[in-house]
Amino acid sequence: MEERYLAALDLGSSKVALMIAKVEGSDVQVIYYGKRPSEGIRCGGVFNALRARGPVLALIQEAEESLGIKITQVLVGTPGYPVLERVGEAVINKSDEEGCVTREEIDALKNIALDDYQIDNPGKEAIYGCVPQSFSTDDQIQMTDEDEIVGMMSSVVAGHYKMFIGRKKLLDNIDQIFNALQLANHKVFTPVAVGDVILSSDEKDSGVALVDMGAGVTSVSVYMGGILRHYASIPFGGATVTSDIRLESGFSERLSENLKLAYGACIPEKLVTLSDKIIRVNYPENGNFRDIKVQYLSRIIAEREKEIIQAVLWEIQQSGYADELRSGVVLTGGAAEMTNLSSLMSSISGYNVRIGYPRKYFNCTGFPEAREASAEVILGLIMAGKTQEMLNCVGRIDRPAVEPDTHDEEEAAEEPQAGGDKLFSDEEMDKMVEKPEKKKKPEKVKKNRPRPVWITKISDFVENASELFDGAD
Repeated sequence: MEERYLAALDLGSSKVALMIAKVEGSDVQVIYYGKRPSEGIRCGGVFNALRARGPVLALIQEAEESLGIKITQVLVGTPGYPVLERVGEAVINKSDEEGCVTREEIDALKNIALDDYQIDNPGKEAIYGCVPQSFSTDDQIQMTDEDEIVGMMSSVVAGHYKMFIGRKKLLDNIDQIFNALQLANHKVFTPVAVGDVILSSDEKDSGVALVDMGAGVTSVSVYMGGILRHYASIPFGGATVTSDIRLESGFSERLSENLKLAYGACIPEKLVTLSDKIIRVNYPENGNFRDIKVQYLSRIIAEREKEIIQAVLWEIQQSGYADELRSGVVLTGGAAEMTNLSSLMSSISGYNVRIGYPRKYFNCTGFPEAREASAEVILGLIMAGKTQEMLNCVGRIDRPAVEPDTHDEEEAAEEPQAGGDKLFSDEEMDKMVEKPEKKKKPEKVKKNRPRPVWITKISDFVENASELFDGAD
């Protein structure tokens, strides 16, 4: 059986990740997985292609050198924000009234729907994804199973679709990166790809809300009857929580990120063993130190997480399926692994909540990070590429080297990166942070602490998301 190779790139707000997988029949083996801090990417979209190209090129060169291959094309996900939801339709009138509906006709319906859909502003908007919702024939309506409709006798076949519209410039910026690197890129609608590797078919059938919590974007995908029925996103995620810690505590963003990863948790009242602990940050250069209580750190985190959860629940309500989600809510993404976050979501929403990790479709031996919730996008891209039997992303075509963007390396090293991996090693954290013994009479925590004035309201973004397209470049 002939083997082929797939290459996928996750252009995230906090990290850029590259995965190479060998596909042989139904077997998929990950043979490379690398990550670098991202540049020029905000809220899941590339806003500076020149800066974003540097980490991408470095990962590609590293993979090619270590594996002895040449990457000729990659799979890449569509931006997660902003995305609007619209309705599209397509109809085929068959000349042979007694002819059977064919698979080719079902596939053609989607292409017709894409061609016929009129974008409001073609210069600024583009179709990110097209998801079939139902099909109709002479005798049947709202059929959701494509396999059932193939073979039926009908003079008319109609398809109903959800169109997901985003900013065209964000797609152009992705093309600009790979054109400069002389690589072809195949764009995949990210929500569907993530749903395929995180959710089971039973969850999709019974109704579930998949909440993908990244560094810059939190997205909501609602499934019912095995179909993606609703998708929406908000420009808040793990990076926003880090920013809140920085603004409230006065620490640098890099240190705030590491404190969040090492000691962060929701629901401060449940921190039985850590609630009275104090984190002491030492500054060896001047001999000073600063203290912050673990419980206070948790309060900062919980306030923002509650707002994100409320925005997610609002989007679930907008889907029209809020009362039908028998499988509850599944949280995934790097920011979803916050301690007690699933419990906080469950207590506020009343849904059953679990953390979703990539399902075991792949052999990830030697790459344990590929099993984490933060690898959901890139594994989804690999899964999407597996279904394209003719796709092979590795060849022997020589291509001239492209120099990465040159800018002040020291400045880049000091630039804070939100979300993703820890920016300090465990040894460095041990030197910087010490936890004094528990005090006999801990300071009494004030009740009903007012909300910090520096928190930006998420509701301002949720209810007026469509306005983000007005005046876009």
